[in-house]
Amino acid sequence: MQRNGLNTKQSGFTLIEVMVVIVILGVLAALIVPNVMGRGEKAKVDTSEITLKSVAGALDQYKMDNGKFPSMQDGGLGALVNKPESAKNWLPGGYVKGGYPKDSWENDIQYVIPGSEGRPYDLYSFGADGQSGGEGNDADIFYEH
Repeated sequence: MQRNGLNTKQSGFTLIEVMVVIVILGVLAALIVPNVMGRGEKAKVDTSEITLKSVAGALDQYKMDNGKFPSMQDGGLGALVNKPESAKNWLPGGYVKGGYPKDSWENDIQYVIPGSEGRPYDLYSFGADGQSGGEGNDADIFYEH
């Protein structure tokens, strides 16, 4: 409808419509963000578990080549990177590429020989905090063999 040549019909959003959209976006963010935020640390835990399996495979290969797992006198896991004097058939280039094995938080992988509970060795990561023990992402991650 026109009065004196002016269009009286207005378009746009009311304040209430804008507020409803903001509330809806806030509710969606509250539901989605907590699920997404924890994924990064979970991925690091999963990657560390894969790294432990890879190092265990390298230890098995070392044992097949040398008749025993590397001892602490051989340098522990360092024997997978640098040839110890006791190694008879060390794989040229080493068993682990890229240097001493590290977890997802760039902490050294832990190796103890002989292992506990009759295992030949224990292989584990200290988790996110880099210290023994802890809960959640800080919990130690053990290779189960």
